[in-house]
Amino acid sequence: MHIGVFGATGVIGSRAVAEGVRRGHRIRAFTTDESRFPRQRGGVDWEVADWRDADSIATAIAGLDVVISAVNAGHGIEETITRADDFVTGAKAMVAALAQHPETRVLVVGGAGSLEIAPGRQLVDEPGFADNLPAALGVPREYHRVVAALRDALNVYRTSNRLWTYLSPSSGRIDPGERTGRFRIGGDQLLDTGGRDISAEDVAVALLDEAQLPRYIQRRFTVGY
Repeated sequence: MHIGVFGATGVIGSRAVAEGVRRGHRIRAFTTDESRFPRQRGGVDWEVADWRDADSIATAIAGLDVVISAVNAGHGIEETITRADDFVTGAKAMVAALAQHPETRVLVVGGAGSLEIAPGRQLVDEPGFADNLPAALGVPREYHRVVAALRDALNVYRTSNRLWTYLSPSSGRIDPGERTGRFRIGGDQLLDTGGRDISAEDVAVALLDEAQLPRYIQRRFTVGY
């Protein structure tokens, strides 16, 4: 399978690249800055592409079977908050680019805020969410903008007719950790993980599992311990 990864130098994207290589897939990795290309390519094809620009995406993904989008809007918390609207811009650009490649699937990594804690009740809409989440994650209160933007990006895909899948891990943080391959899978409802955050390595496993054996086309799913 020929798989492309946007955000390939990030915490999740880099693990998705490694997981794809591990499974023997041909990987095309994208970043917006050539200086971020690794010195050791490991058989991966590295290219510059702008995940916020439809023409750039359309050119970059030609010939791919699956695209994984694990992008971040900035290289730190403050920049990500400032550029939170880029998540929606990027979603619209990806949907437009896929119109030129209608057989190509896209797997998008989003956030947990839009998961339901009860029918019709999303986590991001709970009273106090904007204050409690930042305190729990050790980030500024304004990070709520990022969570809301990721939900808006999901809605961009939901109103499209492209072959999309959206992964919202049931996790407050996603950091490097152990690749266990053992986690639970759900749909739109937040999983009770007992406060355990899933590793970036296991998120990558979930992404590649879905790429190889599609179960959630035009749907969102979640993973957690």
